[in-house]
Amino acid sequence: MHFATITRLIGFLCLGFGAALIVPLMVSLWFSDGQVMQFLMSFALAVGAGGVAMAASGRGKLMLRNRDGFLVVALFWAVLCLLAAVPFVRIGQLSFVDALFEATSGLTTTGATVITHLADQPKSLLFYRQYIQWLGGMGLVVLAVAVLPLLGIGGSQLYRSEAPGPLKDERLTPRLTSTARLLWGVYVAITVACALAY
Repeated sequence: MHFATITRLIGFLCLGFGAALIVPLMVSLWFSDGQVMQFLMSFALAVGAGGVAMAASGRGKLMLRNRDGFLVVALFWAVLCLLAAVPFVRIGQLSFVDALFEATSGLTTTGATVITHLADQPKSLLFYRQYIQWLGGMGLVVLAVAVLPLLGIGGSQLYRSEAPGPLKDERLTPRLTSTARLLWGVYVAITVACALAY
């Protein structure tokens, strides 16, 4: 196992999730629903955790094997669900277990909820619920595969760990990074088309 590489990847992915929290923060600003500080604290927690993990991993050579990829995916989903639960605790006034259920449900696109009286919740929290479902719909690991070359790491181990079914070794394009970017491009285009249709 290459624990330094695994730690650096988890840190990088936490930083990415922290950056993604800027969108619901902007929604909170737009609607002036008083939740900006809660999203700022969630952002700081995600970025802080990512920064600590990246700093702790050192600057050694990055290597990733197949079994490391499985561990990264499992750890990332666990850490991401914990980070994604924070706004539900702080804004939605949920217990930790309910918030973790809500975050996991969103990121795995299950769609189940424990929040009652949804219409009474702040607009930014309602947006956040849908946003994490949107992120989970494509798979955050697939997004990570698109940007892992920035760290000098191939993402094929993560892709194989995350992809379901027997066709996980087939690609739409010769390079896995290009495949991930193409998939995200199509996903965003469909999202924009649906938004315009509404």
